[in-house]
Parts: sequence; structure tokens; C-alpha cells
Amino acid sequence: MTGPPDALPARVWLAAARPRTGGRLMRFARRYPLAVAGGGFLVLLVLAAVLAPWIAPYDPLANDYLSMFSPPSSRHWLGTDSFGRDILSRLIFGARTALLVGLSASVAGATVGALVGVASAYFGGAVDLVIQRITDILVSFPLIVLAMAMVAILGSGTANLVVAIALSFAPRAELVVRSSALQVRHTTYVEAARAIGAGPWRIILRHMLPNVLAPYLVMLTAFLGQAILLEASLSFLGLGVAEPTPAWGLMLSGAAVDFVQKAPWMAVFPGLAITLTVLAFNVLGDALRDALDPRLRV
Repeated sequence: MTGPPDALPARVWLAAARPRTGGRLMRFARRYPLAVAGGGFLVLLVLAAVLAPWIAPYDPLANDYLSMFSPPSSRHWLGTDSFGRDILSRLIFGARTALLVGLSASVAGATVGALVGVASAYFGGAVDLVIQRITDILVSFPLIVLAMAMVAILGSGTANLVVAIALSFAPRAELVVRSSALQVRHTTYVEAARAIGAGPWRIILRHMLPNVLAPYLVMLTAFLGQAILLEASLSFLGLGVAEPTPAWGLMLSGAAVDFVQKAPWMAVFPGLAITLTVLAFNVLGDALRDALDPRLRV
């Protein structure tokens, strides 16, 4: 139903709709408390990234050579690094890099993979065969190896890093969405659209894609955590964003073997930020999968 029934005023209809929505959210919160906790942490992380210029106590790029390797204190809550830069400020600004790369790469990779998967399922035949063989080759590589190869081809930089991670995710998204699209392809409404003369791309975009949104959303949340982990790994290896940009992977790289015993806080706090963020995305993705997949409902 797209609007209120004629017999009911719009105000009454909206008042009746609100409890249903609130009831669903409350049931979701009671059933998946870890997902709610993860979602709350991610909301705080997004707010910290947006408000970074106002809540960071120091300039994340400012060097203070008189405060190098300062341990956590009332002046620097999480200590300083080898250049005297405040670690808390760099963590807050590093959330911007992590969320920007993670969100952009995940959305791009999942969307491209979903489009290719639905098109492969719809056209079938030789088109499907070629796409699946290329996908099988790409999926055979571990994510980190495929992303490193893409960065080696495209070059370093934030934009190239987003493209490399997105292209690494696309084959995996294609496989998942294709399996759902194969079931949708033979439904009555797709056959009816084909019978009235609708073109292939109209059927794909208007009738098939909206019906594979559930696996798409689940993949998107899973990819977000993986993308942040990949960004940190590539930055640690020197293939991601470059200094002096605040990034969690770069902070870990700067706290490598040379300083890990002298200033362990340089590695502990960036590692903790990566761990909590990836964990939050994973538990939220698992809960969404259970809630959106009818086969997993009890």
C-alpha cells in the first residue's frame, strides 16, 4: 500500500504505522544486542570523523619534537608518536580516511558486482559462461594479493586505493548476487515484463535488481569491515595512503619493530581502533543477514 486508505485520515494512518516500525526496531534490538552495540560504536565513529576538526585536541600533522614518545598523560591522553604528533588526534582524523576508503570501495565494489551478477544471470548462455570463468579466476586470489596487484597496476594514492579495493570486491559480490538473480529470473513478473516487450536492461534494473537487495545489503556491511582492514594493511605495507595523511595503517607502520618496545602505545591504540571497527561491521552484517534472509529466521 503506497498511501493511507480512503476510509482513514492520513494522520490516523501515520499514527498506526509508527508503532509497527518502532516495534520492529525494538524486536531487532532485543534479538541482536551485539549488532546494536556495534551500530552505536559506528555512529560514534562517524560523528568523530565528521566533527574531527572541533573535537581533536591537536593538529594531527603538527610535529612537536620536544614531546616525542610521550606516554599517555593528561596532556596527551593516548601519548605521542616518533614525531611528537598526538595519537588521539591522528586516530580521530584517521577515522575519516578509514570510513572514506571503506565506504567508497564497498559501495562501488558491491554495486558493480551486483550489476554484473544480475546481467550474467539474465542473459545466460555464452555471456554467463565467460563472466563466470573470469570471476572464478579473480576469486581464486586472496583479497590482499588481488588488491596489491591492482595497486601495483594503478599506482598509490587514495583514489587508486579505492578503485583497487572495489575491483577486488566485485567478483565476490557478483557470485552472491548471481545466485539470487537466477531464482528471480524465472519469476512470473519477470516473464510478464518480457512478454509485454520490456528490454533486457529495463528488466534488469526495474524488476531484478530491487529483488536482490537483501544479499546486496548484507555484502555491503561485510565489505565495509574488510575494506577498512585492507586499507590498513595496504597502508602498513606502503601501498596505500602516504604520509603525513592520518591513517590507522600508517600509524601501525610507524610503530613497527623499531619503536614497539620503546613506545607500545603507538601500536596498541591504532590496532584497537581497527579491531573494534571491523568487529562492529561484522556483527552488524551478521545480524542483517539473519534478519533479511527468511531461511535463517526462527
